[in-house]
This record gives sequence, structure tokens and C-alpha cells, in this order.
Amino acid sequence: MKLLLATRSAHKAREVARILGDGRRGDFRLATLDDVAIPYSPVEESLEPFDTFEENAASKARYFARLSGLPTVADDSGIEVDALGGRPGVRTKRFAPPGRYPDLSRDEANNRYLLERLDHVPARERGARYVCVASFIDPVSGETAHFRGEAPGRILREGRGTGGFGYDPIFQDDELQRTFAEISEVEKNARSHRGRAFRAFAEFLAGRS
Repeated sequence: MKLLLATRSAHKAREVARILGDGRRGDFRLATLDDVAIPYSPVEESLEPFDTFEENAASKARYFARLSGLPTVADDSGIEVDALGGRPGVRTKRFAPPGRYPDLSRDEANNRYLLERLDHVPARERGARYVCVASFIDPVSGETAHFRGEAPGRILREGRGTGGFGYDPIFQDDELQRTFAEISEVEKNARSHRGRAFRAFAEFLAGRS
């Protein structure tokens, strides 16, 4: 089975491929949007209008399954911060106001904005969690399934480490006492929200084969 991973993020595609073992945990071959020659469309920017990770992931999976005709998995992920009432949540990718930090990349701007919002929050109240929901749709059979993974931790006052992406430099795994940007890819995949969601998905695929 060819399985479409519906993402434009090279970071995410590599991470998911490693988690799934490049198809070794089930009878499937992972393909990206580039692999199946689906060009970018501005419509993609409007695929995540919902208030839950589940709805956004399912929206993306449905769209690309319809375009490709292939069984498709898409995910929506983000970070929930206790002191901000669970925000940014589904707005994680676009948390920083547009134009607020014109000299920074999107990841850097989001991190800066989050740290500013938490500037006066003490360490004991900086709890947070990464969340990932992977949604699977088979356009032929109509089968759908959702897989959720969470990784608890806290937000530091400044970044540490050079690995990972997104909020990884300021998100500390409390058990390891290191950020997701300080640990190896193997460690991160074993502990991350995406790792947990996609391992559950891989077990589901293995059960179908």
C-alpha cells in the first residue's frame, strides 16, 4: 500500500518516516506530496480553521486523500501552555502576530512571543504539553481513524540546544531535564507527541496488513 503523508514540512516528513521505520512496521510505502506530484495550492492555508487538533488533522487528510486517491495520513500538532489557558493550541504555528518580529523566522518569532507572554510567570506555573493528532483516511473504503499523542514538560525562560524545530529549544522534558532541542532524534521520537501518535498509527497499520 502506498500511504500519503500530507505535509509540506521537510522536518516533519523526516521525523515521521523515522518513527514509522520507512514502512517496516506494516505493509505500506510512505510517500510525500512531492513524491506524488501534488503542487502547492493557496487553498492549503485554509484547511485548519477548526478549534481542535482532531478536526484540523481530519480536514487536511480528507483534502489530500481526495486529490490523490490514496490512503492518507495528516497531523495537526501544537503546544498547550497552562498559564495561557491552553494557548496557543491549534494556533501554535501562527502564534506571533504578523509583522511583530520582521527580522526573525516564524519559529524564532513564535518562541520570542511565547517567552514574552510568560515573562512574569514563575517556573512552577510554566507547565505545558506538546499535542499531536494523526488522522487517517482511506478514500476507497471510507475508513477513518485518529491517533493522539501528548508529551508533558514546561517552558524555560530561554532556549537551549540546536536540534529540533518549532518550540523545541524552550520546551523542557521534565524527566530528562533537557529540551527537545538538546536530545537526539532517537530520544525525541521515543518521547515526543508525534512519536506517540504515529507509533499508535503504525500499530493500526500493522493490524490491517
